[in-house]
This record gives sequence, structure tokens and C-alpha cells, in this order.
Amino acid sequence: MQAYYFFMTDVFEYGEKLPLIEEFYTLQGEGYHAGSAAYFIRVGGCDIGCRWCDTKLSWRADLHRLATVAEIIAKAASTPAKAIVVTGGEPTTYNLEPLCREIARHHIRAFLETSGAYPLTGKWDWICLSPKKQQLPQPEFYLIANELKVIIQDVDDLEHAEREASKFKNIENLYLQPEWSKHQEMTPVLIDYIRKHPQWKLSVQLHKYLNIP
Repeated sequence: MQAYYFFMTDVFEYGEKLPLIEEFYTLQGEGYHAGSAAYFIRVGGCDIGCRWCDTKLSWRADLHRLATVAEIIAKAASTPAKAIVVTGGEPTTYNLEPLCREIARHHIRAFLETSGAYPLTGKWDWICLSPKKQQLPQPEFYLIANELKVIIQDVDDLEHAEREASKFKNIENLYLQPEWSKHQEMTPVLIDYIRKHPQWKLSVQLHKYLNIP
């Protein structure tokens, strides 16, 4: 119990260490920056519990090793990456101030992929908000997100997407993305929907089609 307490203190309060699942340099596969090179950092820990989640191994933070932010960003900075994408799990679970400071110190752009379930920490160059019905974003995200990306598993999710889009005063980058296990079924549905509602764009998981990390 004592070891677990110190694990939680390190991760949640101080943010000097994060539960690291994986890190890799690749091409962004989704949304606004699809096709662009980026260094991905995936952190563990998520209590939202999407039934279709394709990274369920990320749910339990204590299954993954704690890595210092200096170690993580030093490895990213050894690549030609001009942007770092922090994803999860749910990154806003943690204090991300130390991570963002370290990213900025290396003059790399900081991108965040989040459901917005928890208050934002850190300074970000780009925020992709991907809201989940079971735990909606904190209100601040509707003022600062650069991109809204809603995962669509069935047609009822389109109502959720429209409700979330209506909470923004001004946002241009609206994406609908078919949930991968049903992409063959839902992609034609989304194509037809976007033809009728051209404020939306289609996001496909390019990395899965091309079989890249």
C-alpha cells in the first residue's frame, strides 16, 4: 500500500514521472494532422472505459513503468520530430506541466489527444478533443480545443457528435471517425452524412490501413 501511495503521488501530483506504455516516431494517422510525422507518447491510466477501446492495456496505470519526463523527451528529441503527440489512456489524469516544460525546452511542438475528462495542465500547441458520452469534457475544452474528433460506432453517436459540436463558439476542424471494428459498416454512413452536413470532415485511421505504428 505504501509503494502504491508513492506511485500515485509521483504520477498525479508532481508529474515528474509518468506511466509509460510506449513511445515511437511515426506518421500521425488521424484527424487534422494525418500524414504528418510525429513522436507519440502513450501514457497509462484511464477510468472512462469505452467498450470499443483498442488499447485496453492502457486502463491500469500501475501495469506500466514510471519514466521521468526528462528521459521520455530526451528520446523524442533524438529523432527529427517537430511535434510530440501525448495520448493514452487519458493524459489529463496527470499533472502535465513538467512534461510540457521539457517539450518546450527542446523547441518541439506539443500536441494533446484527450477526452477532456479532467482539467487541463500544461501549455499545448494543439489540442484534439475526442469526447466520450459516459464522461463529458470539462467546460474549458470547448474554449481551447483546436480540433473535435468524435468516434462513431453506430448512428446514435452522430447525435452525440452534434451535441458536442454545438458547445463550441468557434471551431473549424470537426471530424467524424468510424470506430475501427465497424469501419466497413460505418464509413459509408459517415460519407453520406458528411455530404449532407459539410461542416464535418471524415477522419480515417490511416495508420491501420497502411499497417504502420
